[in-house]
Amino acid sequence: MARSIGLAHIIRKEDGTAVGIWGAYTLKSAFQPIFSFRDGRLRPSSYEGLVRPFRNETPVSPGAFFSSVPDVDRFHVETLARTVHILNAGVGLDPTATLFVNFDPSHLIDEDAVKSALRDTQLVLKEAGLSADRVVCEITEQETRSERPLRDFVTELKACGYRVAVDDFGAESSDMRRIEALGPDIVKFDGQWTGKLLGTGPGIGLLTDMVAEFSAKRIRTVFEGIENGKQLEAAEQCGVSMVQGFALARPQIVPLAFQQFRAALEAAARRPTVASAPSARPRDVTVERSPAAVQAPPQEQPSRQGARPAKVFGRRGI
Repeated sequence: MARSIGLAHIIRKEDGTAVGIWGAYTLKSAFQPIFSFRDGRLRPSSYEGLVRPFRNETPVSPGAFFSSVPDVDRFHVETLARTVHILNAGVGLDPTATLFVNFDPSHLIDEDAVKSALRDTQLVLKEAGLSADRVVCEITEQETRSERPLRDFVTELKACGYRVAVDDFGAESSDMRRIEALGPDIVKFDGQWTGKLLGTGPGIGLLTDMVAEFSAKRIRTVFEGIENGKQLEAAEQCGVSMVQGFALARPQIVPLAFQQFRAALEAAARRPTVASAPSARPRDVTVERSPAAVQAPPQEQPSRQGARPAKVFGRRGI
């Protein structure tokens, strides 16, 4: 069987973790936890893989890196990023944890692209020793050039045992039409859009109705971009399945991520329930007692409260 595009650009380090090499850049994995509401508690149950580029050991913003990638190479770079995340998940994530990885639908232009993306993912999964049911394939918000290849790709993913998420619902092409066409297992709400709605009573009501509608269709939901305790309380009120954001934990670069997230799991077991925590300080429940919520590296820091990274291959990088 042909070797994976991504595996051809991988270097394994002494600790078993992997980095990708693309020209002068080294691509590392940053994992950000996604927390589930379970029995009144928040527990880190999944992690999203986010690429962090370095050049001569100096961090480079994902936006600057991706803008330097020629269009003809973008499919290969996206494949390499997923490869790094999957290999690192196989080395260090808790065996019960789920990994979210991104797929840009604008690359899935024909049958050959669909077969290549699926083949590479399968090869890397085998190399990492992970089962498909531990991976959630996020279809990002970009417009697709052809609906048929994207639908075929999602059908193949599900047949192989992967779960599928529609990312950034409410932004660009991530809308109800895409959800109806793909029938995802999970819908991730765009953080900027959700943040605005969580700030008003009518907005919370709208989100509550949407979460209930998805739940009735057996679709789980994630609110991204949770930036403060007030938003977290409102998200719980909406009945959302999972939450993600800087108020809960920042992305951490491998291998530091593994140490921090193991500590976070232990802390979560001792943490009081969301409902019983003092409403005046909701962040105590999820952040300040959690070792996962440590100071981020410089490239992870928002420039202001609520600021989001520039859109590159999706809003957060891949």
